[in-house]
Amino acid sequence: MAKDKDDPTVPGPDPEDGSAPESADASPNASADAASAEDGDFTVDDILSAAQSADAAAADDTDAVADRVEALESQLLTDLKRLQAEYANYRRRTEDQREIEIERAKGAAAKGLIPVLDDLDRAAKHGDLVEGTPFAAIAEKVRAVVERMGVEAYGAAGETFDPQQHEAIFQQPTPGATEATILEVVETGYRLGSVELRPAKVVVAVPAE
Repeated sequence: MAKDKDDPTVPGPDPEDGSAPESADASPNASADAASAEDGDFTVDDILSAAQSADAAAADDTDAVADRVEALESQLLTDLKRLQAEYANYRRRTEDQREIEIERAKGAAAKGLIPVLDDLDRAAKHGDLVEGTPFAAIAEKVRAVVERMGVEAYGAAGETFDPQQHEAIFQQPTPGATEATILEVVETGYRLGSVELRPAKVVVAVPAE
């Protein structure tokens, strides 16, 4: 038997607080959603649609500035390394050129002494440089000065003929010769480092046909 709606056992609205009974059709998640909102929980859509705060925007700007500064520092470092390499190359070329110019200057001064050295060689061949004489002492001093300047003499009988260093003024067919060889030195060759002061003038012995 159905209970009468006026049955006193059925709870009804409280006349004192005026509240209505909870509807049976109310959404079961309504209270949960309200609680979540009150507790500060947000959905993914809420987070994505939320406006960026001033602090977050400032942080993004700071990161962007830091990236630009880092890129600029990298570019400056690259430019500095390039300049250092260019300066090192320039300094090396300058030093090499300086050494060449020094050798040329010394060579120009030494060339003025070559005729004197030739006279001393001829005097020695004729027996005029007798040991203990003033002439012999002067000859020794001149040769010492030339050596201190770095001047080297080259070209001697018996050496292999080298057209890059020797100037052949005569070729003489010689029995038993298997290659071009210096037979006689007419003028001694002189050089100063990489500077050729004068090539050696020689008579060359060549194989006889």
